[in-house]
Amino acid sequence: MTDDGPAAPHRPRRQARGERRRAELVRAAADIILRDGPAALSHRAVAAEAGVPLASTTYYFDGLDEIVADAGALLSADWAAGATRQLGVAREAVGRGEVGDTSAGRRRSAEILVDATLPVGDRTAVRGFYEQLVGAGRSVALESAYARGRVALDAALVELTAVLGVAPAAPLLVAVIDGAAVTALAEGRDVRAFAIELVEQVLASGGGAAAAT
Repeated sequence: MTDDGPAAPHRPRRQARGERRRAELVRAAADIILRDGPAALSHRAVAAEAGVPLASTTYYFDGLDEIVADAGALLSADWAAGATRQLGVAREAVGRGEVGDTSAGRRRSAEILVDATLPVGDRTAVRGFYEQLVGAGRSVALESAYARGRVALDAALVELTAVLGVAPAAPLLVAVIDGAAVTALAEGRDVRAFAIELVEQVLASGGGAAAAT
């Protein structure tokens, strides 16, 4: 038996603990970004948010940019997951005949598309999301993470528009919804209602919904 023999069975357990701790730190960084913006990120802030020693941030990450990049990837994945969850809602709506090239059908499609794109949460959560999204360009690491993560979001929305049978391209719909959200936040409007209103107009001008399958 070698000196390494008895310790070998414990390595997977230690590795799992390390992965959990790293994930906790990434989630903590993501929470800070959403609440306070990317400028608020520091090793000390992330450690305090996660409730772990400061040394943990330098043990599990090479630097702050790596934490920022991983947090950005997590936020992007959360955004894409929200769009993916609406696929089931869309299929049910199609099955019940709720979508189509009618006023009511476009309204239902707009609701689903908006719910797939807006972040989950109250007005404060939505404001925090868009504040950090606008500020992401000040962080190269976060900007790059969002650019990579956008691929998954667009793919989910392309599938969603195909299910709903709507004509406008996914990037156009995201731009409309994001613009509506920022405008609504700036002017004190209901974010979801205003976004739905604008998406309805886009669907009407773009042919609404074709025969959804």
